[in-house]
Amino acid sequence: MITAHWFLPTYGDSRGLVGGGHGVRTAAAGTPREASLGYLAQIARAAETVGFEGALTPTGAWCEDAWLTTAMLAAESERLKFLVAFRPGGTSPTLAAQMGATFQRHSGGRLLVNVVTGGEPSEQRAYGDFLGKDDRYTRTGEFLDVVRRLWAGEEVTLDGEQVHVEGAKLERVPDPVPPIYFGGSSAKAGEVASKHVDVYLTWGEPPEQVQEKVTWIRKLAAEEGREVRFGIRLHVITRDTADAAWAQAEELLRGIPDHMIENVQAGLSKSESVGQQRMRSLHDGGAKTAADLEVSPNLWAGVGLVRGGAGTALVGSHAEVADRIAEYHDLGITEFVLSGHPHLEEAYWVGEGPLAELGRRGLWTPAAGSEAARALEAPAASVPFAGSAR
Repeated sequence: MITAHWFLPTYGDSRGLVGGGHGVRTAAAGTPREASLGYLAQIARAAETVGFEGALTPTGAWCEDAWLTTAMLAAESERLKFLVAFRPGGTSPTLAAQMGATFQRHSGGRLLVNVVTGGEPSEQRAYGDFLGKDDRYTRTGEFLDVVRRLWAGEEVTLDGEQVHVEGAKLERVPDPVPPIYFGGSSAKAGEVASKHVDVYLTWGEPPEQVQEKVTWIRKLAAEEGREVRFGIRLHVITRDTADAAWAQAEELLRGIPDHMIENVQAGLSKSESVGQQRMRSLHDGGAKTAADLEVSPNLWAGVGLVRGGAGTALVGSHAEVADRIAEYHDLGITEFVLSGHPHLEEAYWVGEGPLAELGRRGLWTPAAGSEAARALEAPAASVPFAGSAR
């Protein structure tokens, strides 16, 4: 079955595209909405209502701190899980393991962990991290080794290449243990994923490229005697008709000023991330119309013109978007981290549109405890006097 997650824009939101991230300053191509706790709580509650399992919260200088924000939002929501992104270079593995255990206890087991190695040198250095790319991946692997062992209740001493701890132990381990999500397209990233992670995440590349990644990671994990689940990060523009969805994509594209594209692309060109380079190759710097940026059926590269990281969107009618999600599912993708601008309204479009369609196909069910799940479980309402007419 498909597991669907939403996204919390802790850098701000807008009816237009919000650009930046991954070492680039944030800017909105429309009237901005502040990422206040009140607004983010509205998004979290909307995601809960329509049946999303969890919500990804990003990390970096361009947004609010993910740990603090989600800890506050846990009190503003009921059952939504939080996929908290953080970088191993910013804290010790012992403290991170303790934070995860505390979050699990106080939230009632609602933590999912997204480990981000980092690929933008200037931003890494701003946080005091001067390691090169390969050394960062080495650190990530050692970091996750320590965290997993601590969560298993072990006392850990490690004198690694990058991570050094002595006599580390948690007084209370998390229950349940948070699953670890991780993404990366380089060879070193594959090594880390195969040995340490539960869910390997890819950005929304065309299906044939995603298939290559799934095959690659699955083979590496099998060599380690492990199995890994797979997830994908995508934006969505879905409407009752395909024409309406593409009209919305066209409106988003028209709302982006040329200088915004130039500034963002200049910044992203400096990224060391192989995944970011693959995203940039899909749009090649721009196009005249939204249709020009359709790089695979219903897969639109327009978001990547102004946003680092996930740069593609599924565009189409609810049935078409459901078709594309089902296509990725057939490749082995079981977890879908989705989003749309603005995130409050689009949570309903996606939940009541393509996800509901996938539910009718038997591929998705709303998360347990959500209003959407309760609606499915409730008996059909009776109609007074039905059948009594003469």
